[in-house]
Amino acid sequence: MTVSLKSEKAEEEAIVEKIYAALINQRLAPGTKLSEALLCEAFGVGRMRVRRVLLLLANRELVDLQPNKGAFVARPTPKQAQEVFEARLLIEPSLARIAASNVKAKDLKVLEKHLIKESAAHATGDRHEAIRLSGEFHGYLAELSNNAVLLRVVKDLITRSSLIIGMFGEKGVINCRDDEHAGIIQALRAGDSSRAESLMHHHIDHLRNNIDFGRSRTTSEDLISVFKGD
Repeated sequence: MTVSLKSEKAEEEAIVEKIYAALINQRLAPGTKLSEALLCEAFGVGRMRVRRVLLLLANRELVDLQPNKGAFVARPTPKQAQEVFEARLLIEPSLARIAASNVKAKDLKVLEKHLIKESAAHATGDRHEAIRLSGEFHGYLAELSNNAVLLRVVKDLITRSSLIIGMFGEKGVINCRDDEHAGIIQALRAGDSSRAESLMHHHIDHLRNNIDFGRSRTTSEDLISVFKGD
C-alpha cells in the first residue's frame, strides 16, 4: 500500500510538472479553463487523480479553483505581480548578504555546477528548463540563510514569479540571465556581502522590469493538443 501511494504521488507530481511546463512555455494562457474531463483524457487518469493535481497547483497559486465553475489557469494582475517582486526585492538582497557570510567551498561548487546547467539551457533555448533552474538557484541562496521560515517564503515567491515570467515575459526570451547569477556567485566567493546584496537587488529589479502585461496571450485549440506528445 505504501509503495502504491508513493507511486500515485509521483505520477501526480509528474502531471503537475507537465502542466507547469505548459504554463512556463506559454502554451496555456492566463484564465484558460482546465476541464477535468479533458485533463483525464490528456493524461489517461481518473477524475480523483486530476482533482488532486489541480489542488496541488492551486496550493502553488498556479491555478484558481472557482466554486461551481471549475479550475482556471491563474491570472495574476499587474498589482499582484508587482507585489511579488517587491517582496523579493525586500527579502532576497538581504539573503544574498547573509549568504556571502555563510557560504562554504562545497556550496560554491554546487552553485557553479548549477550555473553550468543554466548556461546549457540558455544555449539550447530550453525556456522551461532555464526558468526552473533559475528558480532553483534562488532557492539555493535562500537555503544559505539557515532560516526555514524565510526559505519557505522565498520558495513561494519564486514559484509565483516563475509563472509570471513565463506567461508575461517576452516570449522566446529568458529574463533571468545566467551572467547575472555568475556575478552573484563571484561576490559570494569573494565574501563581498555588500556587492552580493547590490547585485541581487539589480537582478530582481531587472526581472521585474521585463514583465509586460500589455501583450496579448493566446492558447492552443484545446487541452488535448496542448499536451499531445508529452
